[in-house]
Amino acid sequence: MAARTRQRTKDPEGRMTLGAHLVELRKRLSRAALSVILGAIAGWFLYDPVWPQLVRPIRAISKQHEAIINFTSITGAFDIHMQIALTIGIVISSPVWLYQIFAFLVPGLTKREKKYVFGFVFSAIPLFLLGCAAGWFVFPHMVELMASFVPQGSASFYDAKYYLDFVLKLVLVVGVAFELPVFLTLLNFVGVLSGRAILKGWRWAILAITIFTAIATPAADVFSMLILAAPMVVLYFGSVGVTMLHDRQVARRAAALETVAA
Repeated sequence: MAARTRQRTKDPEGRMTLGAHLVELRKRLSRAALSVILGAIAGWFLYDPVWPQLVRPIRAISKQHEAIINFTSITGAFDIHMQIALTIGIVISSPVWLYQIFAFLVPGLTKREKKYVFGFVFSAIPLFLLGCAAGWFVFPHMVELMASFVPQGSASFYDAKYYLDFVLKLVLVVGVAFELPVFLTLLNFVGVLSGRAILKGWRWAILAITIFTAIATPAADVFSMLILAAPMVVLYFGSVGVTMLHDRQVARRAAALETVAA
């Protein structure tokens, strides 16, 4: 019975039908969501060791002038606890939900394309974690740099929600930014986009990066938006270099085969 059901979900060429794709998408999303929820539960208990690291820049600033974090609402501390737990859940569950993306793409690809996607998932996971680590490393310097513009004799009162929005979004955005070259390179390796086509769309890419970072940056902070956008642009052009190099290698192989055939 199960075999008959599987046969009905594919067309004569072995491809999944639209209905089967929707069922598969729901299954993958459910698993990804469950992994994030379980990660957030773990993140709830990791709050105590994480919080002192998050406010580390504030303590450094307080040595120069008065600097404290304000909780401006009754539920503010609880909301921030939840926000930190969810962010930790997204990060530590990234191997699961990135794999679910990979697993959803696989049924519609050829054997050759599956090989590249398999490589994608094993490169996407460490790159995302590396990006999050980079964001975590950079954020104290950004906070301290901004605080250096506070005039002498003044005090800094940081709204807790605004501060955490900035820090946590920075960490996740940098993590996502590190995925950009992976996706572009994957599309090139499976033959969807050429390196020249990726380069040709650089204006649209920069516009998309700007919009993305504007949404990710709290309170439309232009300076922070530019800091977030810069590495994404660099990674984009880095992927252009890799894909164009790959295209040249493919062209050389094709030319060599034609020479042998002749």
